[in-house]
Amino acid sequence: MAEKLKVAIVCDWLTGYGGAERVVYEIHKLYPDAPIYTSQYDPNKIDWFKDAEVRTTWLQKIPKSLKKFLPVLRAISFSRLDLSDYDLVLSCSGAEAKGVHTGPNTTHICYCHSPTHYYWVRYDEYLKNPGFPRGLNWLAKIGLRILVGPLRSWDHRAAQKPNFLIANSTHTQKMIQKFYGRESTVIFPPVETDRFKLPAKQDLRHGFVVAGRQTPYKRFDLAIDACNELKVPLVVIGDGPDHKRLEKLAGRSVTFLSNVNDNDMAGHFQSALGFIMPNMDDFGIVAVEALASGTPVIAYKAGGSLDYLNPPTNGVYFSEQTPESLQAALEQVMSKSFNYEAVAKSAQKFSVASFSKNIKEFIAKKTK
Repeated sequence: MAEKLKVAIVCDWLTGYGGAERVVYEIHKLYPDAPIYTSQYDPNKIDWFKDAEVRTTWLQKIPKSLKKFLPVLRAISFSRLDLSDYDLVLSCSGAEAKGVHTGPNTTHICYCHSPTHYYWVRYDEYLKNPGFPRGLNWLAKIGLRILVGPLRSWDHRAAQKPNFLIANSTHTQKMIQKFYGRESTVIFPPVETDRFKLPAKQDLRHGFVVAGRQTPYKRFDLAIDACNELKVPLVVIGDGPDHKRLEKLAGRSVTFLSNVNDNDMAGHFQSALGFIMPNMDDFGIVAVEALASGTPVIAYKAGGSLDYLNPPTNGVYFSEQTPESLQAALEQVMSKSFNYEAVAKSAQKFSVASFSKNIKEFIAKKTK
């Protein structure tokens, strides 16, 4: 029985309340006695694992000056982490954690968020903006060009180590096949749909909302440009390295909110005509949270949104990442009446309960 197995959980890092950490948390709830191995853990920024046995690698103690080299250091660290004493290893990885060492009697199942972005899926974006201090970006670009070959080789070898791969979306499944040459099973990530249930009485909706970490690849600038042109309200929730640039682009109708807690997020979604997802994401949990709030989603037609957006029931697509294409989609939403209950219902198959059920069934099947 899978319940009697000696189990270990592995993840890239635990440093915030992101979608990757949510997956680890739900797996931890299934195996509360299993130790969690990770490169770095900050209990001051995430309290989900206060009752867990979290075992960090030596990277937990490295100086801040070396943190920009973490991809290389994580590859070294995880490849030397020997978990061959366990019957079942569950890795949750979009980076290097999948590269742990396991034995011939270990079943290693990897929940893959994506082939590692900075080696494969978003290599060109990282090469354009490595994220180092401005004076060191040129050096980082040279280093990435030189090292990407051997790092891709390591990452490809690491992706062959798990016995089974789970993809978080059909898009990720295709990327796993493309870059790693491996088959995978799609199990959608857990979304706290119950937290975003529609209120008994709804106020009139107006304007749009976009939320998430403000980085260039998220393309929040498209949402701002389109709403500027239409002169419609836009609420931008979150923060990040692109924040100041976005503020300079914003017109009078754009409002920035950097510190919105989980309890208030549903209210912002439910007061909007629609949630804008202007980038291609591997899945996009925040967009499904918006759907669970009864809020239609306006999404770029690519990536994870293809798994949950079903126009015209719960939103619309735009086909080009241009302000004009997005503007036309926003005008379409403003002219249409949505059934908000039907929109909310479309998110239910992505619930935490569905994730737990599907994961348990998959593990039971693969550990017979």
